Amino acid sequence: MELRCVQSPTLSGVPRNALSGIPYSCCRTIVSCPLDKRISSGATRFMYSDSRVRVKGTAIEKSKANYIVSSSDVGPKDDNLVFVAGATGKVGSRTVRELLKLGFKVRAGVRSVQRAASLVESVKNLKVENEGETQYVDMLELVECDLERADQISTALGNSSTVVCCIGASEKEILDTTGPYRIDYKATENLIGAATSAKVSHFILVTSLGTNKVGFPAAILNLFWGVLIWKRKAEEALLASGIPYTIVRPGGMERPTDSFKETHNITLSTEDTLFGGLVSNLQVAELLAFMAKNRSLSYCKVVEVVAETTAPLLPFEDLLNKIPSNRELSPPKSSEKIAAVSESTPELAKATSAGIPQSPYVCYEDLKPPTSPTPTTGSKLSNFTNNNVPAATPSPSPTEVDSSERPEILREATAPKEPKSTQPSSPYIKYHDLKPPSSPSPSAPI
Repeated sequence: MELRCVQSPTLSGVPRNALSGIPYSCCRTIVSCPLDKRISSGATRFMYSDSRVRVKGTAIEKSKANYIVSSSDVGPKDDNLVFVAGATGKVGSRTVRELLKLGFKVRAGVRSVQRAASLVESVKNLKVENEGETQYVDMLELVECDLERADQISTALGNSSTVVCCIGASEKEILDTTGPYRIDYKATENLIGAATSAKVSHFILVTSLGTNKVGFPAAILNLFWGVLIWKRKAEEALLASGIPYTIVRPGGMERPTDSFKETHNITLSTEDTLFGGLVSNLQVAELLAFMAKNRSLSYCKVVEVVAETTAPLLPFEDLLNKIPSNRELSPPKSSEKIAAVSESTPELAKATSAGIPQSPYVCYEDLKPPTSPTPTTGSKLSNFTNNNVPAATPSPSPTEVDSSERPEILREATAPKEPKSTQPSSPYIKYHDLKPPSSPSPSAPI
């Protein structure tokens, strides 16, 4: 696991020779932790400044806007890499662990490395099914990033192909009147803009029930400084971005614990259907991980999630198939199809590039494809001798015909056609003695 910082850090209490030769550029590896020391005691001595890097009093000037992307972070998208925003939250931390269980590599976006210590410990406690496999903690990468600063996000995303956004205003900071606006809307909008510029393959956004409703209970929740209004603004920003998306609107997640799934089965509904309900953080995290793994099933869908005791236990695939997509899944381009065929059949690709004909009739001279006979009129049957067809002579157009020949052409065209000889099909004509049975004619009464 690597720790990455997207801000310009101030490092205190770190020996100078420990960091000598390390380039101080944005989002480059600052500390590579061994397996037994993911978050060492020295990590608690990290303090961050906005404009310069300091090591034991030595100042290295650094501009605020000068963010350099490491060459290791630039490249094609990695379909197995997921960026999780809000990775230290209740839903985000569980989503990170569920993604790792499915085999994803995860870039966990956090505001502070110190706050991610519990996340790393929980990942270390995950047991690998088979011995010798890569430890889950080796597939986790912490990226320190402030989503309220839009110039940091593109570097933090790296080459992630999927983005999962689980951020939200803290319920503990109830007196912060700007929290829902800054976090639920502006920070999410910044992340959507960076993901659009980076051309990610899929964006999964977690909001809440009632974001597009008025009245109870949305009115009560909006007393928390209009939180549902700003969440709806974030949904609209994602819908307008044009990138493939999935919007998840869970019910209340404050009271249910992780054992909630043992007695309540998850259900999915279309947008603007449900008015209330409960669901656990773990159930939502499992759903998000499944959506990241099966993006075609969740393509451009808005789902509302609750858990009920009376709901049947169904796999996520069946639940998602019932939710209609708001956008048709675009088929691959013709060039992509050709590339896919070439990769699957390399011999065919070599033969095509070498110009080798693909028809079997070329290899066998006597083998010819079947042809249909050309229909001919009865008046021209005499022209066929010894199965040789004379070469067809093109008929002159009306403009090329001499004026003296036009009356003859007209006469031929208007001449009455000879009636076709019809051969009787009745068997009674060939056999004179054979007559059809006849009914006796009725005679008048005497």
